[in-house]
Amino acid sequence: MRRGAWAWLIVAGCVVVLLLAILLRRASNKATADYSDATTDGQVASPDSAGIRLDQTPRSPAPAAASTAEEVVARKVVQFGRNRRELIRAIAWRTGKEIPAEVEKFFDAIEAGDWEQIDALWTSMSKRSAQYEGSTHAPELDPFWPTVLDTYLTAQEAHNWPAQKLLDYGSAILGALRPSMVYVGGTDPGRAIPTLLNETAEGERHIVITQNAFADRRYMEFVETLYGDRFAALTQQESDRAFTEYVDDARKRFEHDQQFPDEPKQVRPGEKVGMEDGRFQVSGQVSVMDINERMLRMLMEKNPDLSFAMEESFPFKSMMGNATTLGPIMELSVQDEQNALTRERASQAVDYWRTTTQQLLSDPEALGSREVQLAYGKLISSQAGMLLDRGYTAEAEEAFVLAHKMAPTSPEAVFRYVNLLVDQGRVADAIPIAENARTLAPEKKEFTDLVQNLQKLKK
Repeated sequence: MRRGAWAWLIVAGCVVVLLLAILLRRASNKATADYSDATTDGQVASPDSAGIRLDQTPRSPAPAAASTAEEVVARKVVQFGRNRRELIRAIAWRTGKEIPAEVEKFFDAIEAGDWEQIDALWTSMSKRSAQYEGSTHAPELDPFWPTVLDTYLTAQEAHNWPAQKLLDYGSAILGALRPSMVYVGGTDPGRAIPTLLNETAEGERHIVITQNAFADRRYMEFVETLYGDRFAALTQQESDRAFTEYVDDARKRFEHDQQFPDEPKQVRPGEKVGMEDGRFQVSGQVSVMDINERMLRMLMEKNPDLSFAMEESFPFKSMMGNATTLGPIMELSVQDEQNALTRERASQAVDYWRTTTQQLLSDPEALGSREVQLAYGKLISSQAGMLLDRGYTAEAEEAFVLAHKMAPTSPEAVFRYVNLLVDQGRVADAIPIAENARTLAPEKKEFTDLVQNLQKLKK
């Protein structure tokens, strides 16, 4: 069976339709940085086209008694909120736009640590953000929305995670980065937690971006505002080119499948493309992530002097050929032999995850947090997928076993592990993995379907 066939079952079952209308023109050195407990009252630097710069000089807080992890995280969220509020004001000054009252109230709630109010205000604004399916478009929010979302995600993860586990997770990612590396987050925790710790710690502040928002021009303007003196963001024309290239490629593959129905399909599972009202249309998560992958490649080409590390959201297959492990994440476009992925490095990655998994599974806080389990399961299965793509099958299987132990109901961990076993003709070994997931999460129909399909395949 072709590799990936089973993994795509979950994609097809869980795809969230994201209309590509958002693509239209609408509007440290790690040894010296302590990401666990360092705090400053400095404001985030925010260079932009108007030359606005905020004070970025850290000011040490007065000596105080040792803080609990909960106090550290709460303090960081407030500090981050103040930094982002200053950014909002700079954006308003530059654009001549008035800050909506609900945006001001949102940052009031961040400073007060009022999660219910934070969530309520964000939910209200998200319905008019033009970002989510069914949301309307309120142009007055456009200049400020990426900053609001960035701040909300940090508050959300601080609310959802055990405080010490949040600090450990963020420190593991940021501590793996070499000086001046760009970090590309994928999942909500993989984006928000490193962002929070990166901007509230002493030492080098890395460029932290997310692969999931490249298709939204507002986000690229946000990146330009934050890092314009250090990083070249994509222009509107470059974003449009990525979209056009994808549509042209998708149309050719769609036409091939129509003209040659007996040949292998070129339209990928879960890819929603086709003719509608006489026009070729594309939509869905697979399409959006293809465009994001193209845009990430363009960003890397536009910033050739920078090195990039990534926490995967959706597999970027074209990026895996010269990627390597970097602590819990992956380094992209590795050119030097010293950092290249070898069998020895693959074995070291498995050892890293074996130790980390053992520690987490013996930690009551981690065991009691689905967020922690899913986040680490994601990191492990992403590296396992890269190892598999590079031909280190034995090491990949060991990593998939660890990912499954860490997050036995993670669709990604389950399906990618099952896919490996099926590709090896080990259907009997795959069935217990699927059955265990179905038992632990009976509400997830995809696990029931997976069990049934595996049982049919076994016959």
